[in-house]
Amino acid sequence: MKYEFDYGYFKESADYILTRAGFRPEVAIILGSTLGSLVDCIDKPITIDYKEIPNFLHTTVNTHAGKLLLGHIRGKKVVCMSGRFHFYEGYDFEQLVIPIRVLKLLGVETVIITNAAGAVNEDYAPGDIMLIKDHINFSGVSPMRGRNVEEFGNRFFDISDLYTRDLRDIAKQCADKLDCKLKEGNYFFFTGPQFETPAEIRAARMLGADAVGMSTVTETLTAAHCGMKTLAFSIITNMAAGIYDHPISGEDIKKFGVGATQRMKNLIIEIIGNIEGNTLNEKGASNGKS
Repeated sequence: MKYEFDYGYFKESADYILTRAGFRPEVAIILGSTLGSLVDCIDKPITIDYKEIPNFLHTTVNTHAGKLLLGHIRGKKVVCMSGRFHFYEGYDFEQLVIPIRVLKLLGVETVIITNAAGAVNEDYAPGDIMLIKDHINFSGVSPMRGRNVEEFGNRFFDISDLYTRDLRDIAKQCADKLDCKLKEGNYFFFTGPQFETPAEIRAARMLGADAVGMSTVTETLTAAHCGMKTLAFSIITNMAAGIYDHPISGEDIKKFGVGATQRMKNLIIEIIGNIEGNTLNEKGASNGKS
């Protein structure tokens, strides 16, 4: 299917959200599986169901709340997506640009992304947190496929610092302060929804992967196209296929993800408190363009 989204399509979503919120957020947080409880850290949140937002996507994953929350963390204006969207839900890559472009029009310049992932690196263990330094995407597709919307970015764009080095440095300093051990590695994107085969995991390891998952890459590529800074984390919820001699289950992923949630929550709060704020236009509802 061919999509011809123009600038106004995304602006309609942003204008609705700004009307409800009354302020422009500085930082966006996108929560992956098992991390929904992080929304409890937002002061006096304004909650908007995805289904209420014009032109927005609807989550079909039953563990994702499907809500947008706007409020404050450590004095910073934030917007949090409790629930994200995936190719395996039936969305095309071109549709997966929608949330990030809307966040951009809200005023967001920094995006913090979390996910649940399987470990390829055998030095990792369930419950570890991996700071993503780069990714491998062999799916053969990009969310930027199709007509370029010039208001967001150039047709061809650099992604050599896709996972922003300055933000990664802040994350590591905050982790040290909290005595939170961080791994740092490469994320390999698979489309899912099935877990990977042992042969695919062996190939991913040979290519330099440390963890595998089914999200995040479409979001970070779209953010880079929009000129946004990005920080991303994987909670290691399981060892990938073939490393241990037993099948991977969703229950194991949930168990180990929940165990790391509090550490991830504390780290994100500390990071937000240490990100320099942007000078943002407070007019909010009057103009969807940042």
